[in-house]
Parts: sequence; structure tokens; C-alpha cells
Amino acid sequence: MKKLKKSIAILSSLFLISSSFVGCSKNEDSSKSTRTLNVFNYGDYINEDLISKFEEETGIDVIYDTYESNEIMYQKVKNSPGTYDLIFPSDYMVEKMINEDMLEKIDFNNIPNYKNIGEDFKNLPYDPKNEYSVPYMWGTIGIIYDADKVDDPVDSWDILWNSKYKGEIFMFDSIRDTLAISLVKLGYSLNSVDKNELDEAAKELIRQKPLVQSYVMDEVKDKMINGEATFATVYSGDAIFIQEEAPDLNLQYVVPKEGSNKWFDVMVIPKGAKHKSEAEEFINFLSEPENAKENVEYIGYATPNTAAYELLDEETQEDETVYPPEEVLDKCDIFKDLGNKIKLYDDAWLKVKIA
Repeated sequence: MKKLKKSIAILSSLFLISSSFVGCSKNEDSSKSTRTLNVFNYGDYINEDLISKFEEETGIDVIYDTYESNEIMYQKVKNSPGTYDLIFPSDYMVEKMINEDMLEKIDFNNIPNYKNIGEDFKNLPYDPKNEYSVPYMWGTIGIIYDADKVDDPVDSWDILWNSKYKGEIFMFDSIRDTLAISLVKLGYSLNSVDKNELDEAAKELIRQKPLVQSYVMDEVKDKMINGEATFATVYSGDAIFIQEEAPDLNLQYVVPKEGSNKWFDVMVIPKGAKHKSEAEEFINFLSEPENAKENVEYIGYATPNTAAYELLDEETQEDETVYPPEEVLDKCDIFKDLGNKIKLYDDAWLKVKIA
């Protein structure tokens, strides 16, 4: 009987131990089953309520990080492969990353909402076969200015070189954007790889530098809302945000007559992403018309999502700051990947910054 009790006791102990291990195994499996998504995006470039909504709907934990420029993003992704699952580069950077085999092809079977993207935003030079990217936002580069402080016509980039407005000008702290302005002002292509043209563009910016209050990026919004300068180079969506937040100021936006940049920001998946299916799920979520509408209303940029566009109010649809007429867009060009020639831009920009 003692042997039987002892055997029962041993069996009971083994059962408890075994149960404990099973319990641990279940807990570990539960922990491992937590789905995550690592997102890397421009600062203030998504309605974060949508992130919470996505997490609630899917159970996916979104880890969100930000950058200030394509170049900063590129270096971080290149130096730390596998860190991020979804990024939001601009057109020329997408082309560069495709050429360097830094992006995964997207499985569009997982993105049924891709049908909502307008045909005008497909088969573009940076991704001609529509294999790697889904359009996110688009817009132009121009000048926002306080019309009550200006008595000259503002229809040319030349106004930013007018000594009358010394200390009243904010310029982009961005290699491609700022050099593009100078190149176009001089009558050259914003994709020029001619060293003499880039040297001339750098000299123009150096000549302008004493007039510039500072070179800025995201902070330009708060600075212009606070009336800290008369002029600023801005992205069209930021112009809308600034105008809405400073209704007492007579702020106008113009794409200069010499032309400008028409840009596209897109969603792509870096090579080696650890959560590719989750990234595709988030892309599809952001491309759903109601979500895309909510996002674009927060950001203020133009949407490539035609179904979302149809949901916008008529005033927004007809706002030429956001959706310029064809005659304006015809004067604008898209940035291209310049390959190794980008060093010419790095050298030209360095001359400007140290002058």
C-alpha cells in the first residue's frame, strides 16, 4: 500500500511538473505569437489615431520611428538591414533603393485596396512595373508667404534672392530640394549632373545665404504659423497646414513660373524585413478609402487614392494649393536617382553650408 501511495505520489508529482512545463510552453508560444510591425516614417506624417485603430483591429503592435529626410532614412536602413518593416521614401530614393536591391517586391494579393490608387500614379519612372511600392501622398514644392508684408509680385524663385527681405526667408535644409530650387531658377534641370551647372547653383545659394534666416525642415510649420518670417520654401501639404493654423495671417502659396518639383512619397518594404505580411496588412489598411481620407485630412497633402479623393469635401478637391491645375504640373519635374553622380550634389551642398 505504501508502495502504491508512493507510486501515486510520484505520478502526481510528474503530472504537476509536466503540466507546469506545458503551461510554460503555452506562455512562451503566446509571447512568441505577438505580431509586431516596425515603421519608419517622416516626422508628423501620419494620423496616429490610425495606428491605434490598426492595432485594435489586428492585434499587431506598431513600433513607430521617424526621420527628417530621405538621406537620413537611407543611411539607417542600409546600415541596419532588418530593423524596419515599412518605410515611406520619395520617388528618387525608391529608384535608388530598387537599383541597390534594398527593397522587397510586394505581394499585391495582400493589398486588395490597391485598386483605389489612381492610374496616373502607377507605372511611374521610379517603379515602372509597380512591383515595389504603393503611393502614399504627392504634392509640389513652392513658396508660402505673408501677402500683407510683400509689395512685389511673388511668381518667381527670384523673390527669395531679393535683398529687401533679408532675414525674412526660410529655406529647406535639404540637399536635393534646395539645390533644385537654385537649378530651376537658373534655367537648368533639377536632375542636372553637369558639374558646372551645380557649381553655379551652389554659388547662387551662397549669394543668397546672407538673406536667409535659417535652413529648416519640419520646424518651418511652427515658425511660419508664429509669423517668424515672410517667406518659406515648403511642401504643398505643409502650406495647407500652415494656412489653416494661422487664419489671421494672409498666407499664400505659389509654385513659381520657372517650374518646380512634383514629388511622390510611397510605402515600401525594406529587404530583409522581419514582418513583411504585417507591413502589407498596414499598407492595405492605409489604402482603405475612409482611412486614407482621414489620413490625408490630417496631413494636408494630396492623395493618390481616388476613392478617398471622392470622399473629400468640394472645397478641398478644388484647392489648387493641394491639387494644382495641369498647367502648373506641366512645369514640374520628378526627381530621379542620380546614382554615383549624387556626390556632385553632396559637394555643392557642402560648399553652401560652410560658406
